[in-house]
Amino acid sequence: MKTGFVYILASASRTIYVGVTSNLERRVWEHKSLFYAGFIKEHNVTKLVYIAEFPRIDDAIAWEKAIKGKARQKKIARIEAQNPRWNVLAWNWFDDGEVPPTPSSSSSPYPAGPDSSAPASE
Repeated sequence: MKTGFVYILASASRTIYVGVTSNLERRVWEHKSLFYAGFIKEHNVTKLVYIAEFPRIDDAIAWEKAIKGKARQKKIARIEAQNPRWNVLAWNWFDDGEVPPTPSSSSSPYPAGPDSSAPASE
C-alpha cells in the first residue's frame, strides 16, 4: 500500500486548505503553480505549513476527513504545534518551474502522522 500525506496549505492572510495525497511534492507543486482552478487559485493558498505522513494512504484519508470536520481553531492549533511561525515548509523544493519527480525512496523526511485511532478521540 502507498504512503499517504495529510497537508495544510495557507495563504498570506491565513486562509487554510487541508488535503491528502500519496505524492506530496507533486501535489504541492500543483498548488504552488495554481495548476487547477478552484479554492486554491481563488484564495492563493499555496504555502505548505503542515505535513503528517502515514504508512498507508487509507489512514491518511481518514485523518484528513477528521481534520476537515474540526473547527478552524483546532486546525490552527495543529499547525502551530508543528510549525509555530507558519514557516513555508516547501520553500526550497522546486527550481525553474520543473515538475517534481515521483519519490522513489521509502525513507521520508516528513513527520509521522498521529495514530489512526487519534482523530476519533480528539
